[in-house]
Amino acid sequence: MRENTRRNSQLAMIGLTASFAGTACVPPTQQEVAMGNDYAQQVERELPMIRDPDIVRYINVLGDSIARVSDDRSLTWRFNVVDQGEINAFAVPGGHIYVYRGLIEKTTDMSELAGVLGHEIAHVTQRHSMQQMAKAQRANIGLTGLCIFVPSACQGVAGAALQVGAQAGFAKFSRDDEASADKFGVTYVTRAGIDPRGMPSMFRILLAERQRNPSGLDVFLASHPMEESRVANTEAEIEKLNPVVLKSLTRDTRAFQTFKTRLAGLPRTPTRR
Repeated sequence: MRENTRRNSQLAMIGLTASFAGTACVPPTQQEVAMGNDYAQQVERELPMIRDPDIVRYINVLGDSIARVSDDRSLTWRFNVVDQGEINAFAVPGGHIYVYRGLIEKTTDMSELAGVLGHEIAHVTQRHSMQQMAKAQRANIGLTGLCIFVPSACQGVAGAALQVGAQAGFAKFSRDDEASADKFGVTYVTRAGIDPRGMPSMFRILLAERQRNPSGLDVFLASHPMEESRVANTEAEIEKLNPVVLKSLTRDTRAFQTFKTRLAGLPRTPTRR
C-alpha cells in the first residue's frame, strides 16, 4: 500500500511539474503558491513531521518574525520541523520551510537557527526554485519536482536517475542561488532584530561536521554547496552593518533554549524500512 501511494504521489508530482512546461518561464506568484501547496502536501506525506504544539508554535513564531520583514507578496508562511536526524533544511515555493531535527540539534543559540530560516526564506523571496524549474524546462531536463527539494524522497532506479539529472541540471545555478540566499538572509534576520552572525557561526558548525563525519551531510550538500568562502562572504556582509546596530541585536533567548530542550525530549519517529 505504501509503495503504491509513493508511486502515485510521484506521478502526481510529475504532472504538477509539467503544468507549466509549455511556457518554460517563471510562473506568477499565484501559480507558485498553488504549486508550492501541492508540493508541501507531498512532502508531509513522505517525511515525518513533529506535531508537538510547543515545537510548532516556536518555529513558526521565529520564522514569521523574519518572513514578515522579508517579502511584500503577502505569502502565508509555514515553518515545520522534520523528525529526522539528518542535517538538512529546504524551502518549497510559496512559503513552506522545513528544518530537520538533526540540524536544530547542532545549533547552539537562536541566531544560528534564525540564520538557517533567513537563508531558506530568501530562496522563496528570490524565487530560486521557480527559476530553476523554468531553466530545467528550457533545457528539457525531465525530473520530478520533489527531487529538487527532497532527494531522499525519490526512491529506486528511476528516482536515482531523476536525482542525478536534478544535480547535473542545477549545480551551475545553485552556487549563485546559495550566495544570493546568504546575502538576503543576513539582511532579513537583521531586520528582524536578530544577530546575523549566527549564519557564519552555523556554517562553521557544518564545516566541522563535514570534516568529522563527511557522510552526515550528504543530504544537505545535495542541494546546499558548502564552501569555506561562505563564511567569509557572510562575514563581509555583516561588516557593512553599523556596529551600534549590530551590538543591539539578539543572539540567544531563553525561549530558544527551552524549545531545544523540549525537542531533545520528544521521542523520535521510527525510520522507515
